Parts: sequence; C-alpha cells; structure tokens
Amino acid sequence: MRFAVIVFPGSNCDKDLFYAIKDGIHAEVEMVDYRENSLDEYDAVMIPGGFSYGDYLRSGAIAAQAPIIPAIKKLAHEGKPVLGICNGFQILTEIGLLPGALIRNRQNKFICESVELIVEDNQTIFTSEYSKKESINIPVAHGEGNYYCDDATLSTLKANDQIVFRYANDINGSVDNIAGIMNSKGNVLGMMPHPERALEKIVGSDDGLKMFQSILKSHMNRVNL
Repeated sequence: MRFAVIVFPGSNCDKDLFYAIKDGIHAEVEMVDYRENSLDEYDAVMIPGGFSYGDYLRSGAIAAQAPIIPAIKKLAHEGKPVLGICNGFQILTEIGLLPGALIRNRQNKFICESVELIVEDNQTIFTSEYSKKESINIPVAHGEGNYYCDDATLSTLKANDQIVFRYANDINGSVDNIAGIMNSKGNVLGMMPHPERALEKIVGSDDGLKMFQSILKSHMNRVNL
C-alpha cells in the first residue's frame, strides 16, 4: 500500500504523519508537494495538520486552491482513503469533500492538550481496529477546531452514521461535541485531534496507532478479495 502525505507551505505535522506510516505500520509512504497534479500511483492520501499558508484569510482557504486539490478529489471519488487531520480537516471542508466548517474555538484561544475521544463508529476503514464507544486519548492543537454545521446537516450526519469521533467533554464548542466525521461514501475522514502524535506510550498514548492499522488492514482485505 502506498501512502501520499501532502505538504503545503506551512504544514508542520507532515513529518509526524510520514513517520507514523513508515515506522508505525511499516507501509510505503512519500511526501508529495502541493504543486503536483497527480496522485494516481497512490492508494491513500493523508493531509497533515499545521498552518497551511499561515492560516491567512481562514484555515485551509488558500490551500483549497492549490494545484494538488483536483488530484485529491479524483482519488476520493475513486473510493480510496483520504484522511485530513486538523488543518487537513479544515481543507477537506473548504474543498467540499466534507460538510460543515471549522471556526474559532468558543473560548477564542489556542488549545494544546491531550483529550478523551469516544469512537462512535468502528465500522469504517479508519476505525475497524477500535471497539465501538472505546475511549481513546489523542492530542489536539488548534485555534479553529470548533466544528459547525446547520441542523439539517447534523441530522444527515447522524442518520448516515457519519460521526466517527466525539469529544468526551466539550473542549471547543463543536456542535454535538463532534471531533471527526466522514463522507457518506465512508472513504474520506476529517478529524481535529492528532492520531499521528499518539503512537507510543512513552509520549503519553499509543491510541492513534489503531487508526493507521485500520487503514492498512482495510486495503489488504480489498486486495485479497
């Protein structure tokens, strides 16, 4: 399985994500520059956290215009896994692959701490190694992580089981304590917490490792069909 980690100007979690895949699940992974225009040779794409373009205008808004974006959309429409973490989640909403928006935290302050998440859906290609309603410890680091959507969108997310992670406690004002959602097709996931920063107990938690193991396992299952 070949992973692509997209690198935008201002990305600062790209190497964390690269090594989460390379050393965490021992899969093939490459850093791909935002100026590229094809991802045809990859099986999955990861959009890392950070501050693409310095969060100028609003988080993810300028990155959404980058040359690589049509290739990300093409890969997503082909049904391949797309994971956006933190700024990556913001970019996925900006380009329309996920509904809603990420706005300023309710307390208008940057949050950097480990938080408790609840796995709401373990029947996805990203979460199959978790148990349903499992409590996991994953770090967050964001100033615009307050997930917002209107009532109709929230109803759709609930009806289609698209809410994958919730915060155990309200940390930033997100609607319904949403920490991560996926598209209706189930192959695009956006989440504000950073699983790539939770791979070893020595750094506080290894609860993020199961996410990358889930993606790899799903791919291997498809290949072996």
